Amino acid sequence: MFVAFGAWSIIDPVQMTSQLGVNVSGPSGIFEMRGVFGGVSLGAGALCLAGGILPRMARPALWFVSAYMGGYLLGRLASLLSGDSALTANWFFAGTEAVIFLVAVLLLQRKP
Repeated sequence: MFVAFGAWSIIDPVQMTSQLGVNVSGPSGIFEMRGVFGGVSLGAGALCLAGGILPRMARPALWFVSAYMGGYLLGRLASLLSGDSALTANWFFAGTEAVIFLVAVLLLQRKP
């Protein structure tokens, strides 16, 4: 998922953000979308791939996913508490983030 989202964000950041109801503007808008959503997501995908291939990287990858997705959820909770609105696509992403967070936390509960 990280790799697909990262690639989409690098290849066509305007279309990716428009699906979420976000308008990219300003001289650095696309530059930041490629860096933040594209680059960071591809880096996350690489870490998860390493965790799937190298046993010693599995727990660090799960900790990263837990923190990363947990951070998204905290931000979305703050948004809801602030009275912000969201499109259906935003809720889809939030639900996906919640499931991934829960799965990562559950996997961390297993003994190494």
